[in-house]
Amino acid sequence: MKSFMAKKEQLEHKWVLVDADSAILGRMAAKIAPILMGKTKPTYTPHVDTGDYVIVVNADKVKVTGKKAETKEYDYYTHYPGGHKFVSFADMMAKKPEKVVELAVRRMLPKNKLGRAMLKKLKVYRGPEHEHQAQKPEKIELF
Repeated sequence: MKSFMAKKEQLEHKWVLVDADSAILGRMAAKIAPILMGKTKPTYTPHVDTGDYVIVVNADKVKVTGKKAETKEYDYYTHYPGGHKFVSFADMMAKKPEKVVELAVRRMLPKNKLGRAMLKKLKVYRGPEHEHQAQKPEKIELF
């Protein structure tokens, strides 16, 4: 019996819509990452991007549990001396809630070229509107 190996040319990517309204950030990201990787499909192949496109709306209404809203910090480096910067979760949610969701999902994907390609299939929007109606996304409930 031969093993099935998906080929890039034979794949068909669906579009999936996820509403982040009152969803827990980490739990939502843990459900989105396998969809982007293609692990929810029977044609999953580790070295091929078999996943679907994911649209996340209402990113500004995502929640975290415990004291993470006050204590969680995001850090980055500006590549200048003394350029290690920290941004609190509250500030990030006020300025860029899309980035919060994107970072949570990104850290659950593979850390290689394939993971970066998978992340390009994630589209995050602050409010309930998105610009992908032409793709006819299928709304799914993660919880």
